[in-house]
Amino acid sequence: MSKPLDETLVMLKDLTDAKGIPGNEREVREVVKKYISPYADEITQDNLGSLIAKKVGKADGPKIMVAGHLDEVGFMVTQITEKGFIKFQTVGGWWSQVMLAQRVTVMTRKGDITGIIGSKPPHILSPEARKKPAEIKDMFIDIGASSKAEAMEWGVLPGDSIVPYFEFTIMNNEKMLLAKAWDNRIGCAIAIDVLKNLKGVEHPNTVFGVATVQEEVGLRGAKTATAHIQPDIGFAVDVGIAGDTPGISEKESMSKMGEGPQIVLYDASIVAHKGLRDFVVQTAEENNIPFQYESMPGGGTDAGAIHLTANGVPALSITVATRYIHSNAAMLHRDDYENAVKLIVEVIKKLDQDTVNKIIFD
Repeated sequence: MSKPLDETLVMLKDLTDAKGIPGNEREVREVVKKYISPYADEITQDNLGSLIAKKVGKADGPKIMVAGHLDEVGFMVTQITEKGFIKFQTVGGWWSQVMLAQRVTVMTRKGDITGIIGSKPPHILSPEARKKPAEIKDMFIDIGASSKAEAMEWGVLPGDSIVPYFEFTIMNNEKMLLAKAWDNRIGCAIAIDVLKNLKGVEHPNTVFGVATVQEEVGLRGAKTATAHIQPDIGFAVDVGIAGDTPGISEKESMSKMGEGPQIVLYDASIVAHKGLRDFVVQTAEENNIPFQYESMPGGGTDAGAIHLTANGVPALSITVATRYIHSNAAMLHRDDYENAVKLIVEVIKKLDQDTVNKIIFD
């Protein structure tokens, strides 16, 4: 018999089970809204769809933004063949080798439909074909329809979202959690828990827990949400690369699951603000919160958009080392998530106006 889920695990399951690719994040936004509303003084939404939960500590203090993104990588229906198969466009970054034979959910106007990304049996593949990775442009999704007319009768239309399917799973080591869409429902969970941990606590600022849209296609929601908030300090909370599996070298990633949140020094979207980075590291050390340094030559987080808004916002990415991101299922360690929350809460408690000025101008 499986062990009952505690309150945190129920939230994480609800977040990861929810479906939302870039441009269609409504279902996920409603889940975040449900969990963050009890800890917010005000809930608003920008015109692109990002959710903004405001919690006032000191009304005339600095504005601190903590942003996770709602969207997950997925696909979009582009065409239905005469035989009822679905051709699709990737939405967000995919590697073809993790896609074949994976189960997906097509979100239609008449309800969800199960599909599978088709694959050829090995029995009919030539030795040359077996060595060659399948190209995304040649892939299709099978929903069991016999014709285009039948697929459309079921509600399928071009533009429909297609989401990877995977059930939230607690591993034998109960700290290890396997689910779809950790990228970046874990960031949304961190934003929720930061506000939860600040309930009834004095803090010398106003905190904005933000769930942004369309991060996976260009950090778009972070641009609009940051323009709306005009924060003094910004944090992007996201997943990072776990370097503790076979085949990943220390040069590619030195991070290990369970050894603390990652403080990202550099990625393709941002060079971390040195003053803010040093302040966060000092806070972690003072509170004995484990952390790891990380840098990534490719990819980026919402911090890349946050720091370029208006006349500039000191920003930093704090991430959770995660295995197998941008696939149907990924794995992370609960301790890293909880320590990320603890670190951000301790940082926020210290971010008064003088401290923010020192970070910016020293």
